[in-house]
Amino acid sequence: MNTKSQRSVEQDKTQFMKLISSSASATLGLALAAAGILIAAPFANAAATVCTADKNFILAAAQGGMTEVKLGELASQKGTRDDVKEFGQMMVKDHTAINGDLKALATEKGVTLPDSLDTKHQAMVDKMEALTGSEFDAAYITGMKECHKKDAKGFKAESAKTKDTDIKGFADKSIPIVEEHCKMINAMKK
Repeated sequence: MNTKSQRSVEQDKTQFMKLISSSASATLGLALAAAGILIAAPFANAAATVCTADKNFILAAAQGGMTEVKLGELASQKGTRDDVKEFGQMMVKDHTAINGDLKALATEKGVTLPDSLDTKHQAMVDKMEALTGSEFDAAYITGMKECHKKDAKGFKAESAKTKDTDIKGFADKSIPIVEEHCKMINAMKK
C-alpha cells in the first residue's frame, strides 16, 4: 500500500470514529432527555390536578372574595355610618389580600380563576348599588352577616375535608380573618 492511500485510510478511520462518537453521544443525550420527560411528566400533572370539590371551593372563594371587595368599596363610598364605611374599607383590604393568596394557590393548582363576577354575585352588587342612605347601611350589614357566616362554615368544611395540604393551609389561614369579620359585623346594629 502506498503512503498516500495509507494516510487516506487513517483519515477515514478518524472521521468514522468521530462520527460514531458524536452519534453515540447524541443518542445517549436523546435517551436521557426522554427519560427526564417521562419521569417529570407525572409530577407536573400531579401539581396541576385538584379534585372537583377543591376546585369548586377555589372558584366559590374567588367569587365571594371579589364580591366582598366590590361591596366593601360601595360601603366605603355610600355608607352613611362611620362603622359601615370602616368595615367596608377593612373588607377591601383583607379580601384583596386573601384574593391574592387565592390567586397564587389557583395558579399553582392549575385552576383558572374568573376575572369578573358571575350573574348571581353581580346581582348582589347591583342591588346594593341601587340603595342609598340608611337603607344601604342596613342592607350591607345584613348581607355581610349572612355572607360571613356562610363563608366561615364553607372554609371550615373545606379545611376538614380536603386532602390537599396547600388548600387546607389557605383555608386555615383565612378562617380567623373571616371569623373576626363575623364578630365585628355581628356587633354592628342595623
